[in-house]
Amino acid sequence: MSSNDLLAADTAMGPVSLLVADLDGMTAYYRDAVALQVLGSEGNRVTLGRGTDAVIILEHSPALTHAGPRDAGLYHTAILFDSERALAAAVYSTAHRYPGSFTGSADHLVSKAFYFTDPEGNGVELYWDRDRSQWSWVHGTIEMGTLSLDPNAFLNDNLTDEVIENPLDGGARVGHVHLSVGDTQTAREFYVNRLGFESMIEIPDQAIFVSAGKYHHHMAMNVWNSRGAGRRARTLGLGEVGIVVPTSDDVGALTERMAHFGIDTRDDGHTVSFDDPWANLIRVSAAN
Repeated sequence: MSSNDLLAADTAMGPVSLLVADLDGMTAYYRDAVALQVLGSEGNRVTLGRGTDAVIILEHSPALTHAGPRDAGLYHTAILFDSERALAAAVYSTAHRYPGSFTGSADHLVSKAFYFTDPEGNGVELYWDRDRSQWSWVHGTIEMGTLSLDPNAFLNDNLTDEVIENPLDGGARVGHVHLSVGDTQTAREFYVNRLGFESMIEIPDQAIFVSAGKYHHHMAMNVWNSRGAGRRARTLGLGEVGIVVPTSDDVGALTERMAHFGIDTRDDGHTVSFDDPWANLIRVSAAN
């Protein structure tokens, strides 16, 4: 793959939209527990985030049903906090308000992560990145692991009364999105060879982690719950995944590349959107 076929190095993730049955309940979870702000609310749509960064867009879709446990779709939305203090505030708030939603924690060497499930079954990761100077690479592959991370010790080290009282202090944005797919070979063909991410780590026949600009991963696709899954029906859960590229020229280049591969795109002049092989909707927009 040539450099012209890669996404720009400063590509980032945009907001994730979720189709939800209980708009008020899901808004309360992401606002009061995860400690995001309501940035906008209009009709059946609520946007939450921090500052000017939209993180989660909730769309009220009560006529839809839940996806099956083996279907393709969202594995988790990973929300990146800019400090351990900000992460601790969100972890404490979520665990305190929704104690049954905590599913685990891990030190991944590049990051510290805490995992939850929202009230409608969507996976949520809350995490903080170590500085890139502390990341390790082996033969061009980033070194990641799954080490024990004691949530109580983490909170003891980073939580203060001031942090608890000011849970919205600090930035938060979508750091990466993890999808459930039917097979990793097809995922690699689409997300690396066509969309233009680089492969960072591959666990053969299990998962692939991809990124732009040598980030540890902007997206990941796994088959842990969904091996062999086909295209999704329209259900509650993932609505779309947002990707932000630097310029409109980058959007145009991607549109041309997807057309070259025969992938149907929808282009409104500002964004281009398309389905991956499992009918997960991807929307790419320009930062400018």
